[in-house]
Amino acid sequence: MRRFALFGECLTAGLLVLLVALPVVTLLPALAAGCAHIKAHVDGETTAVRAFFERVRVALPGSWPVSIGVIAAFAVLAVDVVLLRSRVAGGGFVAVVCGVAAVGLAVVVLRAAAAWSPGVRWTALAREAPRHAVADLRGSCLLVMALGVLLIVTWQLPPLLLPMLGCVLMAAVAVDRRPATATNPS
Repeated sequence: MRRFALFGECLTAGLLVLLVALPVVTLLPALAAGCAHIKAHVDGETTAVRAFFERVRVALPGSWPVSIGVIAAFAVLAVDVVLLRSRVAGGGFVAVVCGVAAVGLAVVVLRAAAAWSPGVRWTALAREAPRHAVADLRGSCLLVMALGVLLIVTWQLPPLLLPMLGCVLMAAVAVDRRPATATNPS
């Protein structure tokens, strides 16, 4: 029974993150609260739904400009793919570049969400997350693989979006908590 506890928390975190992220501008606080929810489970702290919404409330101040910027960047990349792919010669190459940029942005957002803790400003996280993504390429590749599994599994079975989103959050937490020796081998 204990073996499935983490999976159950991933399912719960995925569901709660999707619900909180519906207004779109709450994307980052939802992801941060989801990562904090997984961390709380691993650390043996409370994982009550009420605690999740308290984490969202604490993560909300200052997140809206960064969330809007992230959503705008994803929207621009999506529009570029749709418009340039169908109307411009060489649009397939542009679509690939935009796809790679979108995956890179998703990795940075996941790293920022996993690094969030109460009292940390979102602007500081937005500046540090790209540096961490580049400095720890192995961890970034692990997150890219987690996102790839999320896309493939939910493409095949859309109802699995909830547990898979929780699993991606768990991967972000695991990458964030890897020991320094794993990121900087001597």
